[in-house]
Amino acid sequence: MNHKTVIVIGNGMVGHKFCEKLTSKSDNFNIIVFGEEPRRAYDRVHLSEYFNGKSAEDLSLSHENWYNEQNITLHLGDPVKEIDRESKTIHSNKGLILNYDYLVLATGSSAFVPDIPGVDKEGVFVYRTIEDLELIKNYALNAKTGSVLGGGLLGLEAAKALIDLNLAETNVIEFAPRLMPRQIDSAGSQMLQTKLATLGLSVYTNKGTSSIEGENRIESLKFNDGSELKTDILVISAGIRPRDELAKLCGIEVGTRGGVLVNESMQTSDPSVFAIGECALFNHNIYGLIAPGYEMAEVVAANLCEGNKTFNGFDMSTKLKLIGVDVASFGDPFTTEPDSRSILFEDTHKGIYKRINISNDGKYLLGGILIGEAEAYNMLLQTVNNKIALPPNPEDLILGSRGGSSQTENAGLAGLPDDALICSCEGVSKGTICNSVSAEGCESVDAIKKCTKAGTGCGGCIPMVKDLMLHTMKENGKYVRNVVCEHFQLSRQELYDLIKIHNLKNYEQVLDNVGKGDGCEICKPLVSSLLASIWNDMILKRGNDTAQDSNDRFLANIQKGGTYSVVPRIPGGEIKPEKLVIIGEVAEKYGLYTKITERTTDRYVRSPFK
Repeated sequence: MNHKTVIVIGNGMVGHKFCEKLTSKSDNFNIIVFGEEPRRAYDRVHLSEYFNGKSAEDLSLSHENWYNEQNITLHLGDPVKEIDRESKTIHSNKGLILNYDYLVLATGSSAFVPDIPGVDKEGVFVYRTIEDLELIKNYALNAKTGSVLGGGLLGLEAAKALIDLNLAETNVIEFAPRLMPRQIDSAGSQMLQTKLATLGLSVYTNKGTSSIEGENRIESLKFNDGSELKTDILVISAGIRPRDELAKLCGIEVGTRGGVLVNESMQTSDPSVFAIGECALFNHNIYGLIAPGYEMAEVVAANLCEGNKTFNGFDMSTKLKLIGVDVASFGDPFTTEPDSRSILFEDTHKGIYKRINISNDGKYLLGGILIGEAEAYNMLLQTVNNKIALPPNPEDLILGSRGGSSQTENAGLAGLPDDALICSCEGVSKGTICNSVSAEGCESVDAIKKCTKAGTGCGGCIPMVKDLMLHTMKENGKYVRNVVCEHFQLSRQELYDLIKIHNLKNYEQVLDNVGKGDGCEICKPLVSSLLASIWNDMILKRGNDTAQDSNDRFLANIQKGGTYSVVPRIPGGEIKPEKLVIIGEVAEKYGLYTKITERTTDRYVRSPFK
C-alpha cells in the first residue's frame, strides 16, 4: 500500500496533537513536521510555570525520541516559507523542497502588538514562547516595576509571571472598562480586581495607551487621558492574530479580519489543505482555547483515515486559576432579562462572586460566572450542556444545600448521559471513564489518565473524573475509603481518633506510628492541623514546623529572590495608632515595600424566586 505524505506546518500543541491522533489511527501515512521554534512542542497552557521552576523539558509534550518512534520526520527551527499548490510542494527556510499529498496548517497565532509610538523600545516584550519568557526573565533582573498591556486571560497570565519574578510593583492596563471582558461581567470583574489588589497587583481599566516614553528603553507609559505610569518593563498581551500569511501567499481563502477559512471538515478552499487551531477561521470564529484545537485535530485525522467526522463549533466555557484566584465562565454568561433570569451571590469579604442565568420558567441553566470559588464549575457546565432539569431551588447550585439534597437525582453524576463530555481537551466522555473503571480496572486518577487521557490537558476536569471513578466503584459494589494519601491509608476521622488514642504529639510520631514513607504536601498540613486542634497548641510548636512548607513555617510568602512578603494579622482590621507606628518603623528600618489594602464585609444574595 502506498503511503500518503502528510506535511504539518507548525509544531505547537495542536500540531502535536494532530500527529498523536493520526499515528494512533493508522500507520499508512508518511508524516513530516516543520516547526518554527528550535524545540519540540511544549505546553503553552501552563507556560507561566516556567517562572516557578519548570524547565523547557518539563513543559515538553513528548520525550526526545517520540517522533522517531512514531516514524515522524521533524524539522525544528526551519519554518516553511512557500506553498506551491499546483505542484503540491512546500519550500522551507533552509531550502528543503518536499512534495505532499495532504497539507495541514497548524501555524497558530502571533501576539497582536498595537501600533503605539515607542513600542520598539528596549524593555518591551510579548508573551508567547519560551524564548519570550527567557528575554523577560533576564531583563527583569534590573527592573523594579513591571506592567502588562492587556487585561484578558493571557494578560493576567503575563502579570502572574511578573509577580513570580519578584518585582516590587506589577500593573495591568486594560483598554476596556473591565478585566476579562469576553468571559465575565462587570460585577465579576470588579470582584476579581479587588482580589488581585490584595495580592499586590494594580489594575487600570478604561486606559488607552498613547505612547511609550523613554530615551532608548522604556521608562513610562503615557495614556490618552494625560496621565502617566512609571514602569521599567512592559509585556504586551493585547490579543492574538492568526498566522495566515502562508495561506494568503498561495491563494488560499482567508477571512477579511484574518484566519484561514475552513469548512466543517477543516478543509480550506484547497481540498488537499487543512487548517486547525488558532489559524483556522470557522463560521466567523477564531477559537483561542486548546480544546477546540484538539477537536479540530481529531476531525482531520479521522477524515484522512476515511472517517466522516465534522467540527460543529465548540463550547468556549473555561475554568482557570489566575494568579491564585479561581475564575470560570460557562454557557452564556451574559444573557439578561427578558431572555433569562439571574441569581447572584456576592461575598466581598471572602472575594466570592457567583452568577447563574436560568430560563424564564426556572427549568434550565443557561450559563454563569464564578469568581473566587469555582468547585461547582464542572457539574454546572454539565447541567448546561446536557439540558438537565434544575432542582426546585436553583440557588442551591451556588449556595449549596440548605437541608435535603441540593440536586435532583437526574442532576447528579448518575443522571449524566454516557456521551456527556467530561474532558473537553481530549474529548473523553462519561461512558469512557466509567468503562475504564469497570472493565479496565482503573481505580486511581493516574490509571484513568493513562487509559483514557482524560485530565491530561488543562486538568480542569480532574475533580469530576475522580468523582466518577468513586461513583462507579460504589456502583460495582466496591468499598471505597476516602484515605488521606498513600502515606496514611486512613480517613481524616480515623487519623484524628488514632492521634488522640495514642497520644501522638508531632508529625514524626504520627508518621512512625500510623503511617509509612516520608509524607507529602497533602498529609503534612493535614496532620499538623489535626495536632493543633487536638492539643490546642500553636501549629508551629512541638516541632511541627518541619511539617510545614516555607510559607507556613515563617508565616510569610517566600519570593523568588529568597526574601519574604508578610501580611500582618490584625484581628477585625482594628489597629491602634501606636501599632501602626511600629509597623512603619520596621518598614523604614529595613527599607521594606509596604502597601495598605481595604476590604469590605457586606454580603448578600439576590434571587428572582424569593
